Amino acid sequence: MLVRSILDSYSRLLVGMALAFLAISLAGCNETVAQKAEPPRPVLVAAVHYEAETPERSFVGTIRPRIEADMGFRVPGKVAKRLVEVGQTVEIGQPLATLDEIDLKLQAEQAVAEFTAATGVLAQAAAAETRAKELRAKGWATDAQLDQARATGDEARARLNRAERSVDLTKNSLSYATLEADARGVVTAALVEPGQVVAAGQTAIRVARFAEKEAVVAIPETLVERAKTGTASVTLWSEPNKKYAAKLREISPSADPATRTYTVRVTLKDTPPQIRFGMSIGGRWNGSSAPAVALPLSAVFEKGGAPAVWVFDQQSGSLGLKSVTVAHYEANTAVIGSGLAKGDVVVTAGVNTLREGQKVRVAEAISDGRGK
Repeated sequence: MLVRSILDSYSRLLVGMALAFLAISLAGCNETVAQKAEPPRPVLVAAVHYEAETPERSFVGTIRPRIEADMGFRVPGKVAKRLVEVGQTVEIGQPLATLDEIDLKLQAEQAVAEFTAATGVLAQAAAAETRAKELRAKGWATDAQLDQARATGDEARARLNRAERSVDLTKNSLSYATLEADARGVVTAALVEPGQVVAAGQTAIRVARFAEKEAVVAIPETLVERAKTGTASVTLWSEPNKKYAAKLREISPSADPATRTYTVRVTLKDTPPQIRFGMSIGGRWNGSSAPAVALPLSAVFEKGGAPAVWVFDQQSGSLGLKSVTVAHYEANTAVIGSGLAKGDVVVTAGVNTLREGQKVRVAEAISDGRGK
């Protein structure tokens, strides 16, 4: 009985081991069949290519003159003629407008008359002073009389000097009756009409000088530093395929209270005649930074609280996870600063449903993910 019991236990042990081995074998076969049954998933990819990041931003602006002078008469009076129209080109010394000269001529004549009278008074005072000196030398006049003659002569000389200055001033005032252009330019505003009475210094004609042209644009505060360090260029709306080099001249110290933008003025170099004041332009700034690569936003996802991407191994056909550093995000792209190597192939779509080591295949030709 004892021997039989031992044989039965041994038989049951052998049967159990056989069944366990069979179960393990069947599970391995099922897994192999499942792996063979799952085909490689198609994915979209992009090849990594680092380049120096040179983002370009464009803003609408206008062509303005570097200097636009408000010109006015230096004397008050009544406008007799306006000799130019808006848009007319003027040269240096060209008359722009004139005043009625009647009152100015009368003032000039009055100054000449005072000069003539002062000349006569001085001659008489000089003669009296000479006689007083002779009489004092002979002892026939007192020191008081000589001093009085000298004082009268000094007063006459001062009066003559004042009369001379008055003549010069009235001549100048008469010449100021004609408003002349002091530089070559174009008339942008005519603010007086014949018959109008104007004050001294009141703006009559506005002239924009041709010597230097500039572009004026408004930029947001986030690009103020780029405007200071970047390279500027200007494109005319009438010539969208041609760029003109520009140099930063001025950035407004404060933002516009309504738009919260800063006014930037850039000087154009070697401007051709077809660039006219008031033309609409596109002002562009190029920045520069360390090498980077731009990937579609769909290629980047968050893993463990940090940005990551799936990298496709072309030899094994499987996926690997890589953490990356995002320099900044733009409208449709993420600019990667580090974490990828040149030549890496990154999955650009459906990244949230993939897993480590998964077999995939490229759905279409690889495209370069080039830095901006």
